[in-house]
Amino acid sequence: PRSYVPKKCVGRLLGHNKGVHRIRLFPNTGHLLLSAGLEGKCKIWSVSQSLEKKLRYQCLRTYLGHSAAVRDVRFNNSGSQFASCSFDRFIRIWDTESGAVVATLTNRRVPYCVHFYPKDNDFIVTGNSDNKIVTYQISSGQITQEYNHHLAPVNAIAFCQNATKMVSTSDDKKVLIWEWDIGVPIKYISEPGMHSMPSITLHPNNGCWLGQGLDNVISVYQAGDRFALQRKKRFTGHVVAGYACEIGVSPDGRFVCSGDGEGRLFFWDWRGHKILQKYRAHDKGPTIGCVWHPLESSTVFTCGWDGIIKVWQ
Repeated sequence: PRSYVPKKCVGRLLGHNKGVHRIRLFPNTGHLLLSAGLEGKCKIWSVSQSLEKKLRYQCLRTYLGHSAAVRDVRFNNSGSQFASCSFDRFIRIWDTESGAVVATLTNRRVPYCVHFYPKDNDFIVTGNSDNKIVTYQISSGQITQEYNHHLAPVNAIAFCQNATKMVSTSDDKKVLIWEWDIGVPIKYISEPGMHSMPSITLHPNNGCWLGQGLDNVISVYQAGDRFALQRKKRFTGHVVAGYACEIGVSPDGRFVCSGDGEGRLFFWDWRGHKILQKYRAHDKGPTIGCVWHPLESSTVFTCGWDGIIKVWQ
């Protein structure tokens, strides 16, 4: 289905008593929303379209297991489990349905981002504060690979080219491309005018990825071949102001959305790079996360540090 830019806020999910840092939708169906709160809780919400509007948005379960703010959450590829990483330096793997902790992993460093390997739910990749990217095997709890080339904490990781390549960004303003399970990068991207990119997102056609630069520009790179910067594709107008605001792309790839550091929400046209809409989305801080629903193609969810998750349609 074609996507359209949402017109207004149609729902609010209340329940976190501090800010919400990341939200993720259930893979492929998007009927559940997973949120990571800065008070150390993860929550799962039911967000599917029901006939009676009353039952539509509700918190189904709260997962308590972290003693500090949760930095990132991620469902595995089937949605049966999810991972959360927190400033208490633990990564916990949870069973989505029962709420049991399947595994607890740590290397005594703060994990900043977490990702399941797309081809195997038993492997999980984290970017850490000690400049390393670490792969854990969940069933054994062992570290199976370390990727140690960044010079500053690792901010974001993405998989491309059928999960054979891994893109990582860091505070050292470099982008490194890795082969899966080989601890030496195959490509450095480092330009003199580059800024660090605290958040990256793949475009749905898999031909490129988008990076949220701290110079208030969303830049686009090839996801393969030479990983070249697409100099003509730039999305500007928002003020990130040092926050790791996530980028959302509509399922058909026609629109790009992102929050900014002043609590606004922006929508751009992918082809023409024009700002189509901007909304006041959140108060008391940034609009830090935004995700686009995979099936209801004009529904967008945003979260901010005011503790509210909003639904836009």
